[in-house]
Amino acid sequence: MNDPTRVEWREWGQEAFDEAAEADMPVLLSLTATWCDHCHEMDRTTYAEPRIAANINDSFVPVRVDADRHPRVRDRYNMGGFPSTVFLAPDGSVLTGAGYLGTDGMRQVLDSVRTMWDTKGSGAGRIPRPLREDSPPAGELTADVEAAMLGQLTETYDEVAGGWGDSPKFPLPDALEFALKRDREMALRSFDAVSANLLDEYDGGFYRFASESNWSGLHHEKLLDSNGALVRAFANAYLHTGKDVYREPAERTVEYLTTTLWNDDADAFGNSQAPGEDDAHTLDATDRASAAEPPVDKGVFAGPNALAIEGLCTYYAYTDDERARRYAERALETLQEDLLTNGIVAHTLEGSTEREQNGEPIPLLLNQARTLAALTTAASTLEPAVLADATAVADATIEQLHDEDSFFDGPAVGAGLLDRPLRPLDANVAIADALLELSVLTETQRYRDLARKTLEAFAGASDRFGVQIAGYATTVSRLLEGPLVITVGDEPGTDLHRAALRLADHEKVVVPAADTLEAGTARAERGEFVSDRAETPAELSNRVQSILE
Repeated sequence: MNDPTRVEWREWGQEAFDEAAEADMPVLLSLTATWCDHCHEMDRTTYAEPRIAANINDSFVPVRVDADRHPRVRDRYNMGGFPSTVFLAPDGSVLTGAGYLGTDGMRQVLDSVRTMWDTKGSGAGRIPRPLREDSPPAGELTADVEAAMLGQLTETYDEVAGGWGDSPKFPLPDALEFALKRDREMALRSFDAVSANLLDEYDGGFYRFASESNWSGLHHEKLLDSNGALVRAFANAYLHTGKDVYREPAERTVEYLTTTLWNDDADAFGNSQAPGEDDAHTLDATDRASAAEPPVDKGVFAGPNALAIEGLCTYYAYTDDERARRYAERALETLQEDLLTNGIVAHTLEGSTEREQNGEPIPLLLNQARTLAALTTAASTLEPAVLADATAVADATIEQLHDEDSFFDGPAVGAGLLDRPLRPLDANVAIADALLELSVLTETQRYRDLARKTLEAFAGASDRFGVQIAGYATTVSRLLEGPLVITVGDEPGTDLHRAALRLADHEKVVVPAADTLEAGTARAERGEFVSDRAETPAELSNRVQSILE
């Protein structure tokens, strides 16, 4: 983005911290995102004010970090949103932090930090708690995990406006999908609320969130990762209901992803769209048609692209939509050929972020997990041959990021607090779910065992997980009950395979091209229960029902 500030920003890296240590002054870390309207506003006002900029340049080492391009920095220093304005000691420890600061607020904070530094120096720094406590509380996996999460959703459900919690209101696709199987009425009312309030009726795609409990106060940025996840969620709602009211938001979002966010040069999806200075999203349809298109960040990132691929594959599985299939295949090819090397997923096509000094990509747990999930979904729906890459991703993740019974977010290397290990719950849930899926598709018990141990590593705190972590309960349920597995002797695309994808619920696993079955046959199984073989979609439907009853 264009920089209207007068601040002499440094890039993130050890050089900036060395400069701070040599000069005996704090670091001012500005965490921003290209899609963040308040970040741009702070640049135009606070950081553009000459006296504030001079104060920062004289008494601090200012470092600007794009949160999307440096996720490990984001996860260690995020103050709850963007922009995050964080003051650090030269060893990377946190002195204090805030979000958006206007000119008056910034003056006060600068004076306060300078006084703190003059009085206590680096002794005022603290290490955030997730980086101090290395091991999460372990526990036993029981059906209570699922029941506790359903209780959380019921307790926080908004009976009036739909969705969960008071404010702000986020779409929470994992919670939507968890509720689909366990309280359909609550789930569908929340799907309706998300569609009615966050879907851009003009261009398609979902806005990021609403600031108020009644879904007003829309924040008009659109992010690839949340839109990819919502395509999957709405497609799954369509699977459960057969109603176009849930298919159409997914269709509109597929159209948005494959037009506005599509990067033709990279043959993959761009990362986000900002509201723009004039925020065209607030205009009526006539004025919007003539307004400037809000800016798009065309940066290609592995994790969000993987979520989009998974969403498009899921939508294709239930609709035979050729557009969704074609773009999923193109983005998947880019992911495999340009971002994947020996099981390690590069964070971005941009070569300068999240890499070792020798230029090799650093494995990041969330990228690895999302890529693995995209590959297993593609193996179920499009092409079983991608399981070779899926296995490579799983094995590399286990080798490089697994420690004791869970996973680190990345290797403990880098400036600031990047050398301190972090075990993020959301990424551990994502890798556990993907490993469970892979264990079914490859008949490899080791992956299932690792998924179980990973979930057990966090189970001691599972009764306190909020609705944002509904995916944990979903994965635990799939593990304990054993997912419904539909095995098909045919290659993807046959009537029998297409029928298998559309049976039962969205938590099943479909295994096509199984060499254990004759072509033209399929069967269903769950745990120890295995159905007779079926030769037609109608027979297969009956076999599945017999397993579920």
